[in-house]
Amino acid sequence: MTNDPTRFRIVGQNKEKVDARGLLRGKPVFTEDYFPKDALVVKIVHSPYAHARIARIDKSAALGIPGVVDILTHEDVPRIPYTRAGQGYPEPSPYDTVLLDNKMRFVGDTAALVIAENERAARMAVKSLKIDYEVLEPVLDFEKSMSSTAPLVHDEKDSKGIYEPSRNIAAHYEMAIGDVQELLARSPVQIETSYYYPKSQQVALENHCTYAYMDPMERLTIISSTQVPFHARRILSKILQTPPGKIRVIKPRIGSGFGSKQGIITEGYAALACLKTGKPVRLSFNREETFINTYTRHDMRVTVRIGAELDGRVNVIDMYALSNTGAYGDHALTVAMVCGSKTLPLYNKVQGVRFVTDIVYTNLPNAGAYRGYGAPQGLLALDGALDELAARLNRDPLEIKAINSIRQGETSPIFQIMGEGREGVPQIARSCKLGECIDIGKNAFDWEKKRKAYGWDRRTSETVRGVGCALAMQGSGIAKVDMASATLKMNDDGTFNLLVGATDLGTGSDTILSQIAAEALQIPVEKIIVFSSDTDVTPFDVGAYASSTTYVSGNAVLDAAKKVKASILRAAAGIFETDVEKVEVIDGCVKNLTDGKTLTFAEFCTLCFYGANHQQICETGSYVGEESPIPFMATFMEIEIDLKTGKVTPIETVSVVDCGTALNPALAKGQVEGATLQALGTALFEELRFSETGKPINASLFRYKILDRCSFGKITALFAESYEPTGPFGAKSVSEIGIDTPTVALLNAVYHATGLRFHRLPLGSETVFNALKAKQ
Repeated sequence: MTNDPTRFRIVGQNKEKVDARGLLRGKPVFTEDYFPKDALVVKIVHSPYAHARIARIDKSAALGIPGVVDILTHEDVPRIPYTRAGQGYPEPSPYDTVLLDNKMRFVGDTAALVIAENERAARMAVKSLKIDYEVLEPVLDFEKSMSSTAPLVHDEKDSKGIYEPSRNIAAHYEMAIGDVQELLARSPVQIETSYYYPKSQQVALENHCTYAYMDPMERLTIISSTQVPFHARRILSKILQTPPGKIRVIKPRIGSGFGSKQGIITEGYAALACLKTGKPVRLSFNREETFINTYTRHDMRVTVRIGAELDGRVNVIDMYALSNTGAYGDHALTVAMVCGSKTLPLYNKVQGVRFVTDIVYTNLPNAGAYRGYGAPQGLLALDGALDELAARLNRDPLEIKAINSIRQGETSPIFQIMGEGREGVPQIARSCKLGECIDIGKNAFDWEKKRKAYGWDRRTSETVRGVGCALAMQGSGIAKVDMASATLKMNDDGTFNLLVGATDLGTGSDTILSQIAAEALQIPVEKIIVFSSDTDVTPFDVGAYASSTTYVSGNAVLDAAKKVKASILRAAAGIFETDVEKVEVIDGCVKNLTDGKTLTFAEFCTLCFYGANHQQICETGSYVGEESPIPFMATFMEIEIDLKTGKVTPIETVSVVDCGTALNPALAKGQVEGATLQALGTALFEELRFSETGKPINASLFRYKILDRCSFGKITALFAESYEPTGPFGAKSVSEIGIDTPTVALLNAVYHATGLRFHRLPLGSETVFNALKAKQ
């Protein structure tokens, strides 16, 4: 096994996804493909009010419908506060949720569960259930939520961990380094600006769904579209008052998640119905329920103050983030902390920095995890503020960002101060090719030429073009928190079973982990048979979030593979009757270096099973990251604006990423391209909107516009590969960073084109048209 990237044989190569052929042939692999026809159907009765208490429930009419088995309400289950957030224990989210409550906190909140023999009976029962509500005044504007006159979203006495319920503050955090006020006062150039990032939905292809049944040993089995099967088991054990050993959670193939499945959404309801009836049950959300009853992006207003010198060097950064967590506090604190912790260290030359955040409740759908996890919101304001600084100084914004950014071997005190819901860890940027990302990107994009060729003074009668740039950083797992394990077992035909708790969401992580094992053992990736995410069978893994899989789970696989290789060498030395140092693993064989005798892995393993040694080659590896290595990215964007309509169209986007070793460049490129498209959707179209009473206006794919092929131009993903010494074969993460930069790069490009600075997303045509009309 080598650490020299030029000698890698399996990693660094474009290998086909291990499940690609099965998917192409339509094999039954998703959760709903496991639903038996005779499973009971579970449906949710949703609250029609944004804020209300249940005064009375009459089940009689609904229970009289043929095929209706049962109806469950808050009166039928114990009241156990918990958090739905799929995070490490103890969760840094408040315990402000109960499985079924008598208080409704948003339009669509769960008032009751219907269990029926078929879909028709279940739908009829939902409509027939009579619920009388005491309607309460809602708080819908998160910027007014902390007011002394605002209605209280959480006035219950048994919730735990809410920062200040009397002011609707779910969580609060602040930190400061240096005398921020003094540094601002003495800086000759000061910028103060505020940006709004909207509430948007992940729009995963597969809706949330769960199948629950009791196995022959009377153990509860959950098959679910979850990103966090082991967290799901732990949380279900708490709320169902059932030992973890009596619960099995299986993740089949998932049709993407982007954070929306990093929580216990449908699993609790299906599990409860299964335990109550003793029969198999299924629960599937429709698209509207997925929009409203899962997770959204935390909409935030982020205000940044910058103090700088006349040469553009930044002295101090002051950031305040006001975040809307909606009705419940899932991921509230951690998302808001990432808003600062994954953006502010990027500009580490400052003498002082302050970050303060308030995360507030409203009577709107629950926000939670979404790809980027707070960094896109923070970067929108921080990078935008630096762009405004460059405009004030009449300088190239790329130059201003470059001279202030972190470089290899450097650090920031923020790393140690700020983690996710807790303190961070000291960290050095041991692998940092940000400078190369900038150089490669500006040359590939032709930045300087386009900066001069475009702008308001060079508009035509119909269009104007502009260019913008943005820099970003992210992380690779949560240091000293995220843990993963992997088991590697040798078979008598020379193949290996790789058992991992990591969850492949369609990202290709099963493929990446197979490549790591194959590289370590110097065998073709086809010899690795991967099996993932079954709490009974696979070893523990926190799940797919925080850009952790390649780095954390990958290191666990590498650890297991190294142990397996060592076991092979020891056993082979016994067979060859020689020293371990005189045996080597080469091309799927064990070789005696003394006499040149070789055994294929199949021959060797057969001897292990049936020969004198009689042993199973099988090892388990585990890993907890001491740090969270930083990927970096530079994005360049060209846009065109139709002066007659205000429509903004991206023409070209070039992103250059330092993700360490790209273990599978094709998959890494797909991650960057896909993240770019998601970001452009938010920049131009995506925002969940609500009526004056809190009812969702556009919670469907008919009214919630996502990006289509006519809405973007050429997208190019390039790599400036570094080598991360703590990563598996030099790798860092790549899955989230691509979503951070395109939104602010687009706004910066619009400013270059028009001289107009917009501070709110999405940037619709009408907004741009009206601003252009006023300008002209």
